[in-house]
Amino acid sequence: MAQPPPFPARLPPPFRAFPPPFPGPAVRPAPFAVGPVAPPPFFLPPPPTAGEGGPRFPPGVPYLAAAPPRSAAEEEAVQRQQDELWLSQFLGRRRAAPPPPPPPAAASPSSARAVAVAALGRVARLTALCRALRRSEDQGDEPGWARAREEAEAALRELREVVRPLREPGYAEALRRKAERARKRRLRLQRRKHEARAAKEEEAARAAEREAKIDQWRAKCIQEVEEKNREQELKAAADSVLSEVRKKQADTKRMTDVLRGLEKLRKLRKEAAARKGVCPPPSADEAFENQVESLKTLLKTRTELYEAEERALRVMLEGEQEEERKREMEKKQKKEREKLLQQKLEMDSKLFGDPAEFPLAHLLQPFRDYYLQAEHSVAALIQIRHEWDQYLVPADHPEGSCIPPGWVLPSLPTNDTWATAVR
Repeated sequence: MAQPPPFPARLPPPFRAFPPPFPGPAVRPAPFAVGPVAPPPFFLPPPPTAGEGGPRFPPGVPYLAAAPPRSAAEEEAVQRQQDELWLSQFLGRRRAAPPPPPPPAAASPSSARAVAVAALGRVARLTALCRALRRSEDQGDEPGWARAREEAEAALRELREVVRPLREPGYAEALRRKAERARKRRLRLQRRKHEARAAKEEEAARAAEREAKIDQWRAKCIQEVEEKNREQELKAAADSVLSEVRKKQADTKRMTDVLRGLEKLRKLRKEAAARKGVCPPPSADEAFENQVESLKTLLKTRTELYEAEERALRVMLEGEQEEERKREMEKKQKKEREKLLQQKLEMDSKLFGDPAEFPLAHLLQPFRDYYLQAEHSVAALIQIRHEWDQYLVPADHPEGSCIPPGWVLPSLPTNDTWATAVR
């Protein structure tokens, strides 16, 4: 006879019990048993006594008797009941499970600012609830105190949930790094903006300076052209007037020649008529002589007037030429002065360095101030002149020499060794 199996053919699946999904009194399920598991009640027949036959089991081992035979309908009903129970417990676990906590927000100044604003709002609400709690406690209002306490606890939980990201490890350090990076970026942008503004202002100043120089050069060129045109116009007018005066003088001379020829012609005709025995009356000779004398006087007056005009024009032309020569001389002297000034500046730069590139804290600045003090102080100039006057000697002194008009530049080195030392 075959022995029954030690375990039942169908056992309930090992699942955790969950509270039922329907409303009702919550029953805490029992945890899984770690030790020997008790079989279901319908698998436990009464254990055999000591006098009965059958196998013997050591103490502590549960006895599992063979289940009585059941019909297919009962097994299907039991299985359906177990499935329904498992499904209800699964759905209850899904419904009762709390929502997963939100992922921690990334550390950023904007998120920290938003968290701080939200926390300040919760703190203000919690402060108001605490005042309401004290007021209810003072008034002895138990229901109001309990209600305010629940609201305060809820507000405290909300506050803790809001400030939870701030308590994350490394959040403050990450926030500090991002704030420092943002501050450096802001400073860098401000510096770039200031540099761009300074460069733009410098470029505008250079452009304005260039425009001013161009306008000055253009005005100078226009003035030179206008002066040249004015001179040419004056010269052309003087030449035209002089040519007219000379033409009038030529006409006057020609008229004088005509009068002289007319007098010679009348004399010849008068002699020819006298040889023929015809003599003109004295009144005709007198009238002719009077007319010729009046014409000669008129021509003489015109000649003197034209000569005066010619002298005036020549004086004017000579004055213009003299002014032009004077301007040319002034330009030449100005170029010479600029050349001498440039040479002096070159000598000063060789002796004392370039003033534009000479720093204020340079090692040679005291020496430069000492040797150039006469240019800025009258008392220093008088003192230096007095020191020079102490060494004045007569002009015929054999060891005397004149004071040089400028700086005495050192001579070139006589050999390569001195040249290396100079370099």
